[in-house]
Amino acid sequence: MPLSPRQVEILLKVEDPDFFHHAGLSVLHGQGLATITSSLARSVYLGDTQLDGAAGAFQRFYRSVFDCCRKIDIGRDVMALVLDRKLDKHRQLAAYSAMVYLGTQEGKQVHGFEDAALSYYAKPLGLLTEEEFVGLVAMIKAPNLYHPVKNPALFVQRLVQVNVQIQKK
Repeated sequence: MPLSPRQVEILLKVEDPDFFHHAGLSVLHGQGLATITSSLARSVYLGDTQLDGAAGAFQRFYRSVFDCCRKIDIGRDVMALVLDRKLDKHRQLAAYSAMVYLGTQEGKQVHGFEDAALSYYAKPLGLLTEEEFVGLVAMIKAPNLYHPVKNPALFVQRLVQVNVQIQKK
């Protein structure tokens, strides 16, 4: 996994504190049903990649449910349960870390923490300071709104909120 144990700890405190204990969905910690697993399910099953076999059938099912029920996104929730049963938590975390959308920089979409580290800090993920990594995690909620270059004031404001959240837990 490309994330250090401390980076995993930070990510989970902010995005999904119950990650290793839920079955893909969680209503704990005020996060509603949004989890790392549900976000990953959404990326995998609604992404550009066309899956084959049983995974492709699930992908077609999810897309049809999503097309029908966009407002409640029940397909994402169902697929999160399926994905959690099929993929162990460490692999989910690795996939999420490689796929998470982190905004647009210089006209290019940034996906994954490694790409974001290079795009925003011009260095590999393993060389980021803790504060720099926290900055990437802070962007997840709304990457283009909390963009460090385009909206530095909002980015700093969000960074402060996330640092408070990390210190509380």
